[in-house]
Amino acid sequence: MISIDIRKKQNFTPAKSLAFSFLILIMIGTILLCLPFSSEKNVSVIDALFTSTSATCVTGLVVYDTGTHWTLTGQIIILLLIQLGGLGIMTFSTLGAYIIAGKLNMRNRQMIEGSLGGKQIPNLGKLLLAIVAGTLIIEMAGASVLTLSFLKQYSILKSLYLGVFHSISAFCNAGFSLFSNSLENYQNDFTINITIMLLIVTGGIGFWVLFDCLHMLKNRSQKLGLHSKIVISTTLILILAGFISLLFLEWNNTLNNLSFPNKIITAAFQSITARTAGFNTIKIDTLTNSSLLILLLLMIIGASPGSCGGGIKTTTFAVLSAMIFSRLRDQRQVRLFKRGIPEHVVSKSIGITFFALFFLTLIIIILLITENPGSSYIPVRTLFLEVIFESFSAFGTVGLSMGLTPLLSYSGKVLIILLMYVGRIGPLTITLAIASRRDLRIRVAEEELWVG
Repeated sequence: MISIDIRKKQNFTPAKSLAFSFLILIMIGTILLCLPFSSEKNVSVIDALFTSTSATCVTGLVVYDTGTHWTLTGQIIILLLIQLGGLGIMTFSTLGAYIIAGKLNMRNRQMIEGSLGGKQIPNLGKLLLAIVAGTLIIEMAGASVLTLSFLKQYSILKSLYLGVFHSISAFCNAGFSLFSNSLENYQNDFTINITIMLLIVTGGIGFWVLFDCLHMLKNRSQKLGLHSKIVISTTLILILAGFISLLFLEWNNTLNNLSFPNKIITAAFQSITARTAGFNTIKIDTLTNSSLLILLLLMIIGASPGSCGGGIKTTTFAVLSAMIFSRLRDQRQVRLFKRGIPEHVVSKSIGITFFALFFLTLIIIILLITENPGSSYIPVRTLFLEVIFESFSAFGTVGLSMGLTPLLSYSGKVLIILLMYVGRIGPLTITLAIASRRDLRIRVAEEELWVG
């Protein structure tokens, strides 16, 4: 009997712990959102589940308007789900164990390291304290600036609530807004735009990178690690590439009637929010097809490992890019910042990307079947494009939509829920959680194969 319990405990891996912790939080959120005090009208179980998943997986796709459909209690529940889902429920539970016991056992250490990207981390207890404390400090700073900006229109209490809600939503890369049209009304407010952008970037680069940067600021002689260098450089490149592309492609479209400074800030805002957050200051369904393609690419890449966002992650994209560049130069070793990248990391990056694209393709095909309007006539903005955009947004936990979300069928909502969950947990974690342990040291005879 004891041996069976031990075996079950050993089989409950960090990947399974991470996957189940999010499932439990989603279920709790669903139950709370179904209760009468959470909404102005009755909410179906599927809609409560959709909202709970979107908040816990910090996505931002909504079937109901957050500011009008949910009561103050319901909005606070959503905000708590965003905060817990953004930092990870295991971060809080493990931190509680650390505070009480003063140390972490091996199992807790493995679980929290798995949730932060799988890297072995020294002084993990101190890092957890730094993560939570740093998060609260950054969110409070963002809330203070946003509150002052909202005071131009609202009362002190209303402004404070709006500031806190949008600060937490932005740092956790959730994209939930209490305004029906997201932040479109504040397109010309540079203070709100810049504050939201800084919160999104800070929350999207990963807690380990923030911790590494803090150490470097304290100790000038210490340099950034390879992981931090790759994350920061890739993030900046993606922001710049998205900004230039959107500025050029939308110059005579959605940006046409804006002043030059407003064009700059609007293009920059949409480039940053497209990868992880999901806020918008322009109507997404009015963008050109080429701009939508740029957003799709940014959404599938997503945030960085150990952060609040989803997608295949910036480091995966960087490794794949470096691999292609190395192969074109006929180099056997993949290199970044004059450092070689281990083969198992390259293989893992290829596997994650393939899984993501295969899984997305499968869900998109099923969605095109379930959401078919049953008519040969399709409006100008086709269902095909809307479904692809919605799916990429859900998997990248972005939250941008062309308006399809409230119109989804029951089956469509279930499929998007699945995409949001897998996108937040990560393809690798899902694979490790469902795969059985086998001895991978055994090799069989190899034979040449023609490819390409």
